[in-house]
Amino acid sequence: MDRDDTTLRLLSTSDLAGLDISLADVVDTVEQAYRTLAAGRSDNPRKLTVKPPDGRSVSYAMLGRDGAREVVAVKTSYKHGLGEPRDKQHYYTTLTLYDDVTGLPVAMMDCSRIGSLRTPAVSALLARECAAPGATTALVIGTGTQGRLALPFLLTTLPGLERLLLSGTHPDGIEAVRAELARHFPGRDLELVTDLTRAAGEADIIVATAGPHTSAAVEAESLRPGATAILVGHGLAPSTLHRADRVIATSEAQMRVTGTDMADADGGFPPVDVELPAVLSGAADARTAPGQRIFAYNSGLVVTDIALGHRFAQLAAAQSLGTETSLWK
Repeated sequence: MDRDDTTLRLLSTSDLAGLDISLADVVDTVEQAYRTLAAGRSDNPRKLTVKPPDGRSVSYAMLGRDGAREVVAVKTSYKHGLGEPRDKQHYYTTLTLYDDVTGLPVAMMDCSRIGSLRTPAVSALLARECAAPGATTALVIGTGTQGRLALPFLLTTLPGLERLLLSGTHPDGIEAVRAELARHFPGRDLELVTDLTRAAGEADIIVATAGPHTSAAVEAESLRPGATAILVGHGLAPSTLHRADRVIATSEAQMRVTGTDMADADGGFPPVDVELPAVLSGAADARTAPGQRIFAYNSGLVVTDIALGHRFAQLAAAQSLGTETSLWK
């Protein structure tokens, strides 16, 4: 990228939708961000949160620095209408990047596609590190934005998976999951399950991505020995966390902020055994015995948004996408 460019590149939803990036590229970019953080070269402060008393909206602000790319960025997230159906909610998220070598702005972009790729990539990394030896069956709960790419990313990090199970109730969402799987892994079969408890007992890996209004809630006693349960949205009962043999989180601090629905009756959480950055750096193991039932919490870290957003900014600049503006003139 041109580090002498004094303009700010604005990248819209449609600009980013036209960029082609492989799942492996996304996974590698996200993993590098975690490794750099574990090495102490990046900064990922705790996110700020505000919410009105009636709970109609929630807002987040996240500041971070990627030490490998030498980029500083601010991410904002605002969702309104939390008690409304999804089609009546308003959601806006942005990412603004600055070059920390030249001190110049890089880009400001819609961050929705970044999040839709980053989150399932993180789940896939958690699955790769936490899965018991010989894991062959994966179950995804939910068919929303995160559920639609969960299986393709799992197959990217765990190509040995043989059975792919899906629990969902929305016909359009189910078809979208099938379409994404066929686009990335043509010929792979998908089993739609109706008995979630039974499917959970057969799965080596469970990724729960359902929305807050779901009735799905897999309990700890349904998990087989050696199972890995990854929580992204909803679909797992608190018992899967509190009765787990090992607890892994992308960030323990963020889990305590955003995972309050998984707290016990006193608002408490069991301690996190290890965080994902330490696992990816080789400093610690996620799994220490084959039969352990592992609970993993995927809350996302802004350094991964920064790395992936910067990758998108590079691709967009190479294709002259976006609108350049002299915002500060």
